[in-house]
Amino acid sequence: MIPAAFDYVRAGSADEAISLLAEHGDEAKVLAGGHSLVPLMKLRLATPSVLVDVGRVDDLKYIRDEGDHVAIGALTRHRDVEISDVLRRDVPILAHATSHVGDPQVRHRGTIGGSLAHGDPASDLPAVLLALGATLVVQGADGTREVAADDFFQGFLETAVGEAELLTEIRVPKATGAGWSFQKFNRRAQDWAIVGVACVRRGDDQVGIGLVNMDSRPVHAAATEAAIASGASVEDAAAVADEGTEPAADLNASVEFRRHLARVLTGRALAEASS
Repeated sequence: MIPAAFDYVRAGSADEAISLLAEHGDEAKVLAGGHSLVPLMKLRLATPSVLVDVGRVDDLKYIRDEGDHVAIGALTRHRDVEISDVLRRDVPILAHATSHVGDPQVRHRGTIGGSLAHGDPASDLPAVLLALGATLVVQGADGTREVAADDFFQGFLETAVGEAELLTEIRVPKATGAGWSFQKFNRRAQDWAIVGVACVRRGDDQVGIGLVNMDSRPVHAAATEAAIASGASVEDAAAVADEGTEPAADLNASVEFRRHLARVLTGRALAEASS
């Protein structure tokens, strides 16, 4: 299909992009890699009258060791996240999960910030950030603010980024030495996950678990996290992984099958992260 007509402007900086977003209001959308937005436009599910292209804002392309965390510019390509020596050493689950995003063409063009700002519950990376306890930096005309990953994803394709704001940075706590696992069940390679699980275990009673495609937004396996904190076994904790979630049925899976997958994959993830 062909998108509705739109105007195109290219921003040279984050400040210019924010100014353009403020000027055009809710009629504008940010274009980074385009892999999330353009398909929606082709299906007429998104009909922005103005696209603000931030793809050449090089100041937002970086991966930096900041002591207790790693800072990642929002326009950093997936491929750069995947092969980063810093992330492979200090946040290996993020580098590993990014290698499962799309195909090589997508990873060489798509950006981590674009994926996160899209807020798709079927996307892999939001679950990883939830498991890690990451923080996202959002910039607007009045300055910047930090948003915890738990508060960033607010609904189906809805995030905490306002109309005249831009996601500029992702701050990921280091997980050097922590146990981790990323489990993804899909029908074919490169498909969206039917269900996925990201697990980071930093001690006997401290675990973070993010679920893929188990609700209208990216969510924790909160019941499992609480069970581990109270001393439950891996088996008992995994058995409640789907509690508090509201998965949807579609052509790929029923609600019951998704719940089953969440429990099985969480068990596998916990076992691997605990080994």
